[in-house]
Amino acid sequence: MTHAVSAAQTPAQPAPDSSKALYGGKGTRRITVRDIAAAKERGEKWPMLTAYDAMTASVFDEAGIPVLLVGDSMGNCHLGYDSTVPVTLDEMTMLSAAVVRGTKRAMVIGDLPFGSYQEGPTQALRSATRLVKEAGVGAVKLEGGERSAQQIELLVQAGIPVMAHIGLTPQSVNAFGGYPVQGRGEEAAQQLLRDAKAVQGAGAFAVVLELVPAELATEVTRILHIPTVGIGAGVECDAQVLVWTDFAGMTGGRVPRFVKQYAALRETLGGAAKAFAEDVVGGAYPAPEHSFH
Repeated sequence: MTHAVSAAQTPAQPAPDSSKALYGGKGTRRITVRDIAAAKERGEKWPMLTAYDAMTASVFDEAGIPVLLVGDSMGNCHLGYDSTVPVTLDEMTMLSAAVVRGTKRAMVIGDLPFGSYQEGPTQALRSATRLVKEAGVGAVKLEGGERSAQQIELLVQAGIPVMAHIGLTPQSVNAFGGYPVQGRGEEAAQQLLRDAKAVQGAGAFAVVLELVPAELATEVTRILHIPTVGIGAGVECDAQVLVWTDFAGMTGGRVPRFVKQYAALRETLGGAAKAFAEDVVGGAYPAPEHSFH
């Protein structure tokens, strides 16, 4: 005869160790891929932001953001290009090094720009090695699912952690003819699932899902044992990433639908510039307390 165990008799489960949390944790060492994997096991969600310079990176690092991506989005929002395609490995290396210098705890991931890995695994290894050796990044990110699996596999074998990126891959803007949502329809959804499994099988420690229907992103997150990082991919992803100039209200004009703006820095900075100009023109600056005698 069996007896049901009452709630009072059920052994208490140990509370999660909040000190190990990626965001809000008490650790001061650099975040590593082992920490990212542990967060997936705990079911912990975590934030990721882009950064392109030491000062901005230091602000995000002090705020506790555990992962910073030196994205090729720098092309659009930092270097003045029309897309990410013109970004060079030299530019990525220089700005990645700046972000590393501006941080103490965050894992810094450097994007492999267009043309730096498409030739094959050997080129990818050469490019990624440069970001690791010269910039000091803790990992690299590259776009593509099945088509990039061999590159990912060689990098991982060489000891370089890789974050994959599937769904909308901005470096393919010319092939896509814009920035459409990916994975709609049965055939496209099945291809995205194959891509997700391919990058996991190749050894990627996480995968970005960009502009993917929320239901499909939920399925990918469920079947993978590596974390998914969503950007326009719904709430069920393990992590979320935004371009910092978008989330902070620095970007001019329209921003993508998936962006939530948490500040209005463009307005704030513009107002400060106008106030400074008016003080100079009116003779209010510099005041006596700003002068030397």
